[in-house]
Amino acid sequence: MRLVTRAGELHAARASLPRPLGFVPTMGALHAGHSALIERARAECEAVAVSVFVNPLQFGPNEDFQSYPRSVDDDRELLESLDVALLFAPSVSEMYPQKLDVFVEPTMLARHLEGERRPGHFRGVATVVLKLLNLVAPQRAYFGEKDAQQLAVLRRMVDDLAVPVEVIACETVREPDGLALSSRNVYLGAAERRAAPNLHRALEKTREMLEAGESEVSAVLEPARATLAPLREDYLAVVRPDEFRPLASVAPAATLIAVGAAFAGKTRLIDNVRVQTPPRAER
Repeated sequence: MRLVTRAGELHAARASLPRPLGFVPTMGALHAGHSALIERARAECEAVAVSVFVNPLQFGPNEDFQSYPRSVDDDRELLESLDVALLFAPSVSEMYPQKLDVFVEPTMLARHLEGERRPGHFRGVATVVLKLLNLVAPQRAYFGEKDAQQLAVLRRMVDDLAVPVEVIACETVREPDGLALSSRNVYLGAAERRAAPNLHRALEKTREMLEAGESEVSAVLEPARATLAPLREDYLAVVRPDEFRPLASVAPAATLIAVGAAFAGKTRLIDNVRVQTPPRAER
């Protein structure tokens, strides 16, 4: 595996790799969810590149940029075991040598939910991902479905700005009790870890009721909230994947996403499940 830390070295490094090149952007603290992305990329591409970069642009002023888990040596060992060809691990000063004046600013897809709770977050994500795609120049880029709204934003960015890359979505990897894997799960204490899967259970409850024929979202969120306890709700909602605007009611035969965020102590969890509403009953 070749390690590159400077953007200027990337052109020569990627030129020696066979095509198609798959790319997995990460913030490090790698886990089995990242491994699944890399393994999917390796199965579909001739070579795989991974970036490890904790991006300050996507953290708010009261968020965990300084304390975000970092495990550089463990990450490198894992990537070597997964036969990754190229690791790009720049510093903040390398990625942003001067104060940025130009950003990627998502609008409609970033207006609600995560965008409302974390102002500027999606601007930071879209800006760094576009820069990484330009630097690494892959043919395919792989992202997890756990960050569903982020995935929608990035897909729209690639489409709207004609970025020559195929965005590949990969299924969320979970613990046996349903908790979605996340680098931030290391923050959870024992009691918080036991409660953390309740977010997934609440979303599954939402899905079950909608797929059983309930059309009013308020009617399914009340039992979902009871399932969520003792986690503290940030939001629970049902959205169309092309809008990410909370719905009051759902249409028949619709493909939707039940999304949620909740706190286990100070640790913020996010998750989502796909929902397919039943067709309209024939009279």
